[in-house]
Amino acid sequence: MAEAEKKETVIIGAGPGGYVAAIRASELGQKVTVIEKSDTVGGVCLNVGCVPSKALIAAGHRLQEANDGSTWGIATQPATIDFAKTQDWKQHKVVDRMTNGVNMLLKKHNVEVINGEAVLDSDTQLRVMPTGPQQFMTANNGQVIEFDNLIIASGSRPIEIPGFSFKDRVVDSTGGLNLPEIPKEFVVIGGGYIGTELAGAYANLGSHVTIIEGTDSILAGFDKDMVAVVLKQLKKKGVTVITSAKAKTSSQDANSVTVTYEVDGKEENVKADYCMVTVGRKPNTDDLGLEYTKVELTDRGLVKTDEQGRTASEHIFAIGDIASGPALAHKAFFQGKVAAGAISGEKTANDYIGVPAVCFSDPELASVGLTESQAKEQGLEVATAKFPFAGNARAVSLDEAEGFVRLIYTKDDKTILGGEVVGPGASDLIAELSLAVNGRMNVEDIALTIHPHPTLSEPIQEAADIALGFPTHI
Repeated sequence: MAEAEKKETVIIGAGPGGYVAAIRASELGQKVTVIEKSDTVGGVCLNVGCVPSKALIAAGHRLQEANDGSTWGIATQPATIDFAKTQDWKQHKVVDRMTNGVNMLLKKHNVEVINGEAVLDSDTQLRVMPTGPQQFMTANNGQVIEFDNLIIASGSRPIEIPGFSFKDRVVDSTGGLNLPEIPKEFVVIGGGYIGTELAGAYANLGSHVTIIEGTDSILAGFDKDMVAVVLKQLKKKGVTVITSAKAKTSSQDANSVTVTYEVDGKEENVKADYCMVTVGRKPNTDDLGLEYTKVELTDRGLVKTDEQGRTASEHIFAIGDIASGPALAHKAFFQGKVAAGAISGEKTANDYIGVPAVCFSDPELASVGLTESQAKEQGLEVATAKFPFAGNARAVSLDEAEGFVRLIYTKDDKTILGGEVVGPGASDLIAELSLAVNGRMNVEDIALTIHPHPTLSEPIQEAADIALGFPTHI
C-alpha cells in the first residue's frame, strides 16, 4: 500500500455544505483538503439544481411578461423564445459564473482540491480513487490520505422508481433542466418542490404540463390554504394536476413517452414529449466505506449526528443532504459552518427550527419555524394573524395580489413561533420572519419596525398590527 499522506481537515464533497465548510475551516486556521468526484465544484445545487432551475424559472417569467402586457396597456406581438440560447445563457452566464466564483474563493482560502472518489478504510484513513468507469479497488491502489478531521458532505441523488428508468425521454430533474427543446406536452411525476417549480417554469415557456402526485395534494409540506393559491395559478396556466395517483410504467418511441398511472382503481395513459420524475432524493452514503468506521446510519441511510454534526466517530462530521433536517442548500451552508467551528473548538450548534423552506412556484411559497398545527401538537397556546397581498399597494401595482402573510405566535406573550408567505417575493420576505423566529421576537417588535412604502414587506408589519388588535389596511 502507498504511504499515507497526512492531512488536517478533509472534506468529502464540494457542494453547498462542503465548500462553505472548507472556507470557514480555513478562516479558522485549519489546513483544508476537499475531495470532489465531479469536475466542477458547487454540487447539485449550483450545477444542476437550485441555481439553474431559478434561471429557467426567470426565463419563463420573462416570456410571460412579454406576452401579457395588455394588463398595462402594452400591445405586443406574441413573443418567441430561442430555447437553445436560453439554455446557453443558463449554463455559461449563470452556472459557470457561479462555479468559477466558488473556485476562486477556494483558491483564495488556500483550500486544496483533489478530484476523485473518496472511500473510507477506517475512522482515520481514506483512499481517493479516479472518477469515471468503475475502478478495481484493492488495498494497494488509490491515493491514501490519513486525516485528523473529516467532514462528509457527499450530497444526494434522485430516486428512480420502477417502470421509469432514467433514459432518453424519461429524465430526472437534471435532465429536466437540460432539455434540448421546450416540450409541447410534459409529464411531471411528483408534485413536491422540484416538480412544482419546473412544472410552472415549463408552463410559462409554453408547455402543457401534467403533474401526477401520489398523495392528496402537491407541496405537502405547506399548509393547504397556501397551496390553494399555487393551484389556482397552475390552473390558469393550463397545468393539469392529478393527485392520489400512482405512476405505474412508461413506454417510449423515438418521439414520445407514454405514462401509465392509476387513480381511483383505474389505469389511465398520458402521452408526452418528455416525462420528468421528481419523487425525492436518496442520501449518498452507500458507497463511502462507512461500514469500516464507527459512523452510524438511520433506516433512511442518513448519518446519525449530534447538534454539531459530529458522528459516533468524534472527529468525523456529516452535513447537508446526508444529515438530519431538511435537504436544503442553505441548511447545508449553516451545517458546514457549525462543523468547521466545532473542529476548532467553538461552541456551535445546529437549529432546524429557524431553517426557512422556499418553493419557487408561481406565486412563491415560503415558511419558517412552526406551523399552527405543529405548535398545537407541542401543547402550545397559539394564535395566528394573516394579511392578504390584495391589501398591499405594491402587489396590486405589480398585478400580483394573490396570497398572504401569516404569523404564528404564542397567545400569552405573542412570541413569534413561525411565519408563512405565499405571494410575490415570498423567497425574499421569509428572511425577515426567519430573523424574527431565530431571535424569539415579539409581534410588537415587527409592528414597531417601520417598513418602507409601497413595498412587498409591508404585509409582515400589517400582520403584526392585526396580532396586536390594531389592523390598519384591512
